[in-house]
Amino acid sequence: MVKKNITIDQLAVMVQEGFNDVTSNMATKVEIEKGFKEVNKKLDRIENELIKEHSEEIKNLKERVRILENALGIE
Repeated sequence: MVKKNITIDQLAVMVQEGFNDVTSNMATKVEIEKGFKEVNKKLDRIENELIKEHSEEIKNLKERVRILENALGIE
C-alpha cells in the first residue's frame, strides 16, 4: 500500500464532508417532535378504544378491589 501525505487542509475538507453527509441524513428536532406527537395520538386512540371496549370489566374489577381493600382495612 502506497502512503499518501495528506495536508491539514485536505483532512479538514474530508472531515467537513463527512459531517455534511451525516447531517444531511439526520431528522430535525421538529421532525422528531412531530413523529412523537403522531405516535402519542395513536397510543391515545388505542387506550381510549380499549377503555371503552372494556369499561364494564374495568368497573367490575375496581369494585372487587374496593371490596378487598375494605375487608383488609386499607382503603
